[in-house]
Amino acid sequence: MTSLPTGFAPASYWMESAPGPAYPALEPGPERSVPEVEVAVVGGGIAGICTAWELARAGRQVALIEADRLAAGATGHTTAKLSALQGLAYQDIRASRGEEAARLYAASQADAVDRVGRIAAELGIDCDLERAPAYTYAESEESLDAVRAEAEAAAAAGLDASFTTETDLPFPVAGAVRVADQAQFHPRKFLLALAGDLVARGGRIYENSRVMGLGEGHPCRLTTDRGARIRAREVVVTTAYPIFDRALLFPRLKVRRELVVAAVLPEDGAPRGMYLTPEDDTRSVRSAPYGDGRRLLIVTGEKFTPGVGSVEGRYERLISWTRRRFPGAEPAFRWAAQDNWTTDHVPYVGPLHPGARHAYVATGFAGWGMTGGVLTGRLLAGRLTGRPLPWTDLYDPRRLNPLRETPALLRLQGEVARHFFGDRISGDGADAVRDIPPGGGAVVRVGAGQRAVHRDEDGALHALSARCTHLGCLVRFDDAERTWECPCHGSRFAVDGSVLQGPAVHPLERYDDLGDGHDGPDGEGRR
Repeated sequence: MTSLPTGFAPASYWMESAPGPAYPALEPGPERSVPEVEVAVVGGGIAGICTAWELARAGRQVALIEADRLAAGATGHTTAKLSALQGLAYQDIRASRGEEAARLYAASQADAVDRVGRIAAELGIDCDLERAPAYTYAESEESLDAVRAEAEAAAAAGLDASFTTETDLPFPVAGAVRVADQAQFHPRKFLLALAGDLVARGGRIYENSRVMGLGEGHPCRLTTDRGARIRAREVVVTTAYPIFDRALLFPRLKVRRELVVAAVLPEDGAPRGMYLTPEDDTRSVRSAPYGDGRRLLIVTGEKFTPGVGSVEGRYERLISWTRRRFPGAEPAFRWAAQDNWTTDHVPYVGPLHPGARHAYVATGFAGWGMTGGVLTGRLLAGRLTGRPLPWTDLYDPRRLNPLRETPALLRLQGEVARHFFGDRISGDGADAVRDIPPGGGAVVRVGAGQRAVHRDEDGALHALSARCTHLGCLVRFDDAERTWECPCHGSRFAVDGSVLQGPAVHPLERYDDLGDGHDGPDGEGRR
């Protein structure tokens, strides 16, 4: 077992316990040296890695291009559950898409769970893979009807689902849906091994290479922030939130963040099943091997829109819930994850836009990106090699049912509009800068505009444009991670303005001072 830092670390256990090798950046060069491949995959999370690997396994020449490090974004901050039972998904899908859609969804998700086991066995990957039952449970009688309905809907969709009142949680539940033989694993151990096998099969991997532009043609052309280029017959975009506006998916995606707390428990005190309840603003529980007779209890919850409300307060609620429900749990790690929800509860995996012939996208996994990412690899590899799977059309992004989706679309766009227009008349005056504590941040009005101001631990001020470089919404400060976040589409920026998470690809503009006589703590203008 890897030696890990002691104490309560503001870091992902998956990242700390499996650092992984580094891969080179895509370097700029003359036209004659521009790499050319059959398929370029943009985004090195589970969807991108699995897609690149499946295509390489099918004999295609593949390049995988990641803006940061492989499996370090949403994939490196997951709870790492592989389950075809996904909260209350089946009654929602049946209502929005029909019985056949629910059946195909169940079959595709179950296939993804089994696919991880087959790949791990084939390649000999030690990734802490464990088979375990999955549960969606209710503690209150108010939620029990929805849980019973999910048991019926999941069974009708083809899963071996049943209603039960028995779990291995250390507290009583009113009832739960149970689906046996699901799985949990260490995602980075699995994916870093997959990346190594991708390279062994002739695939190329480029890290620290942020794709900025896509030219669709014959071939397609990609350009990066450093001016590097690559040509490809086909392009797949798996960047969580799509980075290209032409996808026409922005009005149909809702972004949410969730918090994760990981605590150490004795082996005999940790649940072996995987649990989720929609109550208490969502609570997800599972445990992972931790060595020396211990397991790591992983608790997720506090779902929220990025940039809205105190994140520290949400962490406090989640930690308090964990300690109450699991006495003796010793918090060791905390981190946050972000994902996107579609308006009809089914991810988008397929052509990037209605006119696309050689560009594809995968997004909208609604917190189930582990099975969604594995599914993406299988689905797109089948599509690009002429062997489509039975559920290919189910996930096609070009689908639109105005009757069923319009209410959700209107609610989502109403939320975005409230932030886009309402935030412009909010924000403190520039005099409020003096009230920003060390480590804190605030959006302040300067003349007719707003600036995002952070005070570091030494008291120095860091001023940025508060306008997200994606579509211009105003960012807000995350007091737990000390980042700037866009509530409209989830772009995230470091306090120096650099992009941490898209869809934005350009950094926030930096200022030397606040433009009104405010500057650093010693009266000196600073950036």
